[in-house]
Amino acid sequence: MQDYYAARAAEYDEVYSKPERQADLRRIERWLPGVLAGRSVLEVACGTGYWTQFFAPCCTRVVAVDCAPETIRIARPRVPPQKVEFIVGDAYSLPAQPELLGAGFAGFWWSHVPRARVAEFLRGFHAALEPGAPVVLLDNRFVPGSSTPISGQDAAGNTYQTRRLSDGTTHRVLKNFPSEQELRALVTPFATGLRYHEWEFFWALEYAAAAP
Repeated sequence: MQDYYAARAAEYDEVYSKPERQADLRRIERWLPGVLAGRSVLEVACGTGYWTQFFAPCCTRVVAVDCAPETIRIARPRVPPQKVEFIVGDAYSLPAQPELLGAGFAGFWWSHVPRARVAEFLRGFHAALEPGAPVVLLDNRFVPGSSTPISGQDAAGNTYQTRRLSDGTTHRVLKNFPSEQELRALVTPFATGLRYHEWEFFWALEYAAAAP
């Protein structure tokens, strides 16, 4: 996964140019900052900073973590440097911070978490946040004709896509598309006040992190 996103960095944002997704993107870009405003935010898998650029200006501080230096280099010029600290790190072993952060955001990361590692990810993510901190998970819905087709499934139920980059290379990428029911079942042991939001091409789960 790390090698794939490093190779894809320069063309990553092309996914946000799909014409059919523009209305949804504008709605989410307006909604997301209001959930995180006025707080210090831990962002997991920040990628190229596409989403960071919308909420960082209204937050007190953002710690943005990604495994690929290549995407972080694209993200840096998009955000106020005095507010955002970028860290190359592992989403399953997040870099230690001097204090707990006041909110959490993971955009388009949940779909890449193997089902067997969901609890591990949530425990580590929430351990870095203040108890009760608002959290937003944002990701894709599978929409035939817009989404890359599913090319495989493993014994654990994880689904995969075969993606081709502009250099002609192909990559097998884990990409899960959970239902609302599945999301609620997985997150409820770690959270309170779950609110599910759904657009045509995207979903978001908003909740308060429970104490570790």
